[in-house]
Amino acid sequence: MKKWIIFDAMGVIFEVGDDTNNLLVPYIMKLNNSITSKQINKLYIDASLGKITSSTFWDRLGFKNNYPEIEISYLDQYLTLDKEFTITAEILKEKYNLALLSNDVSEWSLYLRQKHNLNRFFQEIVISGDVGFRKPSDEIYKILLERIGCNANDCVIVDDRHKNLVPAMKMGMKGIKFNREKIAADGAADDYKGFEIKSFIQLPNILPKVFA
Repeated sequence: MKKWIIFDAMGVIFEVGDDTNNLLVPYIMKLNNSITSKQINKLYIDASLGKITSSTFWDRLGFKNNYPEIEISYLDQYLTLDKEFTITAEILKEKYNLALLSNDVSEWSLYLRQKHNLNRFFQEIVISGDVGFRKPSDEIYKILLERIGCNANDCVIVDDRHKNLVPAMKMGMKGIKFNREKIAADGAADDYKGFEIKSFIQLPNILPKVFA
């Protein structure tokens, strides 16, 4: 039976980890500087939990007449796919099952997956906006494990945030921190001492050690 490799999206498959504060907030404030980062973050969290739709997100920020163009512009211009992911995923899918576990707005995740033809790699996809829970809530990991029907210790989770690895590892999953810039995704140091990579090219070689 194939083991599972579970990928985060932002900061792993897509290059910027804190896409909300580093990308979304500046994008919106450039269009309307009277909107605060606090407002944007609050609405984004609601959208990423499925409490509001993406169209409602833009509507409440005052961009109703600009939707969906404003959303497409943001996703196309600001979210950059790591080019090494597709190369590595092609290699990994021959030996492992691949899954996606991401905190994201449902509509945004779907758009990006379709744009970059990513769905072909994943046997399971769990998005916070679809299930109503965000990492690091235990519930979203439990939903994933239930769907894939696999023992936690047969899973490796790849995430750029230590806080998202902790609950998965407590459940028995193996953890790999994706540290592209060799700094913590939230800009702060942490005490993570486990397996770590800084590029996808390293992943196939480290996995046998992680599962050992």
